[in-house]
Amino acid sequence: MPASYAYLGPEGTFTEVALRTLPEAATRELIPYVSVQSALDAVRAGEAEAAFVPIENSVEGGITTTLDELVAGAPLMIYREVLLSITFALLVRPGTKLSDIKTVSAHPAAQPQVRNWLRKHLPDAHWESAASNADAARLVQEGQYDAAFAGEFAAARYGLEALETGIHDAENAQTRFVLVGRPARPAAPTGADKTSVVLWQRDDHPGGLRDLLGEFATRGINLMLLQSRPTGAGIGNYCFCIDAEGHISDRRVAEALMGLKRICLQVRYLGSYPRADVQPAEVRPPRLGTSDEEFVAAADWVARCQDGRF
Repeated sequence: MPASYAYLGPEGTFTEVALRTLPEAATRELIPYVSVQSALDAVRAGEAEAAFVPIENSVEGGITTTLDELVAGAPLMIYREVLLSITFALLVRPGTKLSDIKTVSAHPAAQPQVRNWLRKHLPDAHWESAASNADAARLVQEGQYDAAFAGEFAAARYGLEALETGIHDAENAQTRFVLVGRPARPAAPTGADKTSVVLWQRDDHPGGLRDLLGEFATRGINLMLLQSRPTGAGIGNYCFCIDAEGHISDRRVAEALMGLKRICLQVRYLGSYPRADVQPAEVRPPRLGTSDEEFVAAADWVARCQDGRF
C-alpha cells in the first residue's frame, strides 16, 4: 500500500495542521482530497495507507459527515486521534473592508463556532458553505465570495489578508481529528485509551437505548461520545455512535462489547486507540444492586411487604 496519508484538503486546512503534529506524518506523502468521503474512499480503494479527517468539535459535537462515512461502506478503523485548538481569521482579498463584505464562506462545522461574531459584525452577510475552510479561502481568492473563515495560516497560501483574527464564540474550542485505516489488530493498550463502536438495535422498543447503555454502565465504563445517526431505513430508524473509555483488551470493555454483540442487530467496531488528552480511564465500580444476592434480598423484601411483615 502507498506510504501516503489522505486528508481533507485543500492545503491550508486545520486538518492539515493537525495531521502534521503526528510524528509519522513526516515520513508519508500527504495528499489533500476534496471531501471526507473521498479521503476515506482512497483508503478503502488502497490508494492511501490512512486518512486523516475531523470527527468532533467541542461546540457542535460529532461531525456527521465523518460519522456517516464510518457507519456505512466497507469497515474502517481508527488508529489515532489529535486534538487541535481552533480559532478563526476572517480572510479577504487585499484592500477589502468589513463594509464591503456581502458573502462569507467556510466549512459547515465552522458556522456554529463564529455565529455570534457574524451576527454582531456582519449581520447582513450571506453564508455559503464550502467543502473545507481552506477551500472557502480558495473561493475568495477566485472572487466567488468576499470573505472566508479559516485559519490565519491559510492567508499567505491563497494570497489573502486576515482582516480579523482570534474569532471564536466559545473559549478553548477544540476539534478532534482521527487517523483512519483499514481494519487491523489494535495497538497495545496504553492505559489512556478510547474505544469506538457503532450500534444498531434489533428493533425499536421502550428502553432500547437504556439496554445498550446498560452494558457499559453495569461495568463502570464511562462514555465520551453518544450520537444517533439515521440509518436511511425510514423516520425513527437510528444507529448509535459511541466512544467509551478503555481498550478492547480491558476485561470490562471486552465484556461490554460481548454483551452488545448478543443484544444488538449489528455492532461495528471502529477501534481502540490512545486518547489525545492522555487521561487514563477512571475505573468506576459497577452499579450497586446487580448481584444475585441483592436481587434475592430485594425479592424477599417485596414478599414480606405483601405479607405485611415489613
